[in-house]
Amino acid sequence: MPDTSSVDHLVRLLRLFTMETERYISAFGTDNEMHRTDLNALGAIMEAGQSGDAMTPGRLSRRLQLSAPATSALLDRLESAGHVRRVRSTVDRRRVDLELTDTALDVGRALFAPLAKHLRPAIERYPAEQRALVAEFLTEVAAATRAAADGSTDATATKPRK
Repeated sequence: MPDTSSVDHLVRLLRLFTMETERYISAFGTDNEMHRTDLNALGAIMEAGQSGDAMTPGRLSRRLQLSAPATSALLDRLESAGHVRRVRSTVDRRRVDLELTDTALDVGRALFAPLAKHLRPAIERYPAEQRALVAEFLTEVAAATRAAADGSTDATATKPRK
């Protein structure tokens, strides 16, 4: 029986969760005739909007690790499908911001509602203080994963709990 509290076991479970999430999103993309990159872009734009940050083509390019021409082709595809609008920034008229349309939000709901339906009961089994600890853990894991993807050599970028 594995030591369920070991770091290696937790890393394995995170890898399993990531693989299952990838499989779920891939199936959704196939069913809806959308490229994985399209779904990643919509997710990145949505996340930026929810955190109050404007998403620009340049930021999206860096976030998805795409070249400028590939990002332009991606945005052209999303714009022609009615998922994204390019609008002049209200802060800096030289900048172009990306906005999701209602169509894109419908795609997001169709993608995440079934997942949330299945995740919610698993999450609700735990008391609020344990969910807060899990939220802190996942926030730090996401930051560590982002640091690894960005090529950071500092493996202690996130501060461990005491």
